[in-house]
Amino acid sequence: MLNSAGVQLAGNINPQRLMARLAQLAEFGALANGGVNRQALSAEELDARAWLIDWAFALGCEVLTDDCANLFIRRAGREDLPPVVTGSHIDTQPCGGNLDGCYGVIAGMECLSALVQANITTLRPIEVAIWMNEEGSRFSPGAMGSSAFVQPQRLSDYLNNQDAQGVTLQQALAECHQRFPHLPRRATIPMAAFVELHIEQGPVLEQANQPLAVVQGIQGVRWYQVSCLGQSAHAGTTPMADRKDAMSLARQRVAQLEKQAATLPADQLRLTFGRWEVEPNAINTIASRATFTLDFRHADPAVLAQFDGWMQQLAADNVVVECVFSHQPVAFNPQLLAQQYACVQALQIDAATLTSGAFHDAMHLASHCPTSMFFVPSHNGISHNPAEYTDPQYLYLGAKALACCLTELANQPIGVTHEHPHLSCLL
Repeated sequence: MLNSAGVQLAGNINPQRLMARLAQLAEFGALANGGVNRQALSAEELDARAWLIDWAFALGCEVLTDDCANLFIRRAGREDLPPVVTGSHIDTQPCGGNLDGCYGVIAGMECLSALVQANITTLRPIEVAIWMNEEGSRFSPGAMGSSAFVQPQRLSDYLNNQDAQGVTLQQALAECHQRFPHLPRRATIPMAAFVELHIEQGPVLEQANQPLAVVQGIQGVRWYQVSCLGQSAHAGTTPMADRKDAMSLARQRVAQLEKQAATLPADQLRLTFGRWEVEPNAINTIASRATFTLDFRHADPAVLAQFDGWMQQLAADNVVVECVFSHQPVAFNPQLLAQQYACVQALQIDAATLTSGAFHDAMHLASHCPTSMFFVPSHNGISHNPAEYTDPQYLYLGAKALACCLTELANQPIGVTHEHPHLSCLL
């Protein structure tokens, strides 16, 4: 059951203002091809932060930060209860689009603007979070800010990580904090809920002709590196039967994995062979070493475990198998999902059900507080690309759904129950 405030706030979302603010953010790090290069803690990103901070102050909001340079734009509630939080990130790929992460931040700020315009004060505070370095394109790994917020001890492990120019994260954080010395710092605080609005970054919603999705969770992932060992020899003089060809061995292992994966249902299966390195990589020399990486994703922990078993079966004296990253599937909070469905029904918005195949900051927040996501369609499924595009009408509907959901959650005196998802991260 919804109270009138959520639907009322959704009616105050201004589509023209939403699009204008998205265009303004896209000016920071704008590229000639229409994309944007605004990497974490770069000069362009710090300028964008300053613009957001000024906007927040103009709305009468408080702005806080933390040791990992996450930003929290807070509109006070009638009571000082744990806040309801939305947001995403504003850092991009080196040649990224204008919506990935940015849409969730600007839509959150539009919700705060609508609250001010409608003179609505919620019981709980509402915050917009801007998480540091979600993309991981400047500093590795990605989702640094959200993971360090949830587990502050991680920050010390990240500080010496360098970008391509040799700048450490510690140095970049120091520059950021020097740029904004007036912002109060705070430690990790309890949150009542986190709802992230994002573009899908895939083709499913557009193909289904659906304007919105309530996201059930995030697929689990396994990253492996496989090194196949052989012996270099002359390509013209060594008979086929006498060869120890590392590249042929690698191709055999790939074919074996593809055959096994083909036995799984195709709808949720994601298997990618990403990086290849061949030694000595000469046209007339048999390969002595062939190394490849693979990315396997699935929503079912049992399938992930089955895949781990397949990978161990690949190992041999001349095949080295290494798991370099493992993350279990994340199931979003059932009560939050029910609230999302109630909101889209009240707003008469059609909504599909999806599981995210991409990582998001919500993946880490799910172990801290009740968490969920909305998706809007991506045209042709394109993302991390200047051609990234979503119909403005869908961007508007997503912001309306978010506004309704945030308002409803922020007016609940008792927070949503946090049912811990199955979450495991090996970094």
